Amino acid sequence: MRHYFTILSQEIRALLYSPSTYIAAVLFLLVMGFIFAGILEVYSKTPQETPPAAIFFSVFWIPVFFMVPLLTMKCFAEERRLGTLETLLTTPVTTTEVVLGKFTAAYLFYLLLWASTLGFHYILQVYARDTRFLDAGPLIGGYLFIAVSGLLFIALGVLASALTRNQSVAAILSFTLLFGLIIGLKYAGELTALNHGLLSPLRSAVDSLQIASHVEDFTHGVVDTRQVFFYLTGATLALLFSILGVEAKILSS
Repeated sequence: MRHYFTILSQEIRALLYSPSTYIAAVLFLLVMGFIFAGILEVYSKTPQETPPAAIFFSVFWIPVFFMVPLLTMKCFAEERRLGTLETLLTTPVTTTEVVLGKFTAAYLFYLLLWASTLGFHYILQVYARDTRFLDAGPLIGGYLFIAVSGLLFIALGVLASALTRNQSVAAILSFTLLFGLIIGLKYAGELTALNHGLLSPLRSAVDSLQIASHVEDFTHGVVDTRQVFFYLTGATLALLFSILGVEAKILSS
């Protein structure tokens, strides 16, 4: 792993120079700003028992669907299209170092974007002058969920980029994987067929993979190690498949 930090620094610079990075950042802040303003409007009209932060993090999937593909679609697709990936891998670096370097750069920027939303809560605290609006529990739990779940989301985006040489295809594939993971599992949990016959044992497994319930648990201060293990294991598998996918593409070219 000697060259890991070299790859990481190069990828961070590439993200800073990429227009798609700033498009993702602007869209993210606009979307989350409108969502936060909408939440405050609801609270201004009707008293709510749920802290604003808990509702804010419950819609995490809205920016994830466009932010992750924009951050990760160039990881390997663009380099493979330009032919620079093969050149990179002829240098004394391993495929693992390249994949981990690209993954870490995208993940750090993902965390940076979410960290910028702390400004929303700070502004609310300053102008509302009410400590009830800035409950530390949901905030800490929500950002912890963002950090843990982001490992899997970014890893899936990197995997999508490793499987194709077209950025658009990588973005669509990344969106599809995320949609299936977040929304698909939610609707699968509502299928009545899982309550009967041979499929009944799958009910508990599908229920435990409901990401919406995960974020609810985190914002309520419940950190289940099984959920953390799910995200860590999923991210590890996605990165392993990314490494295998890159190596397979290099060998076949």
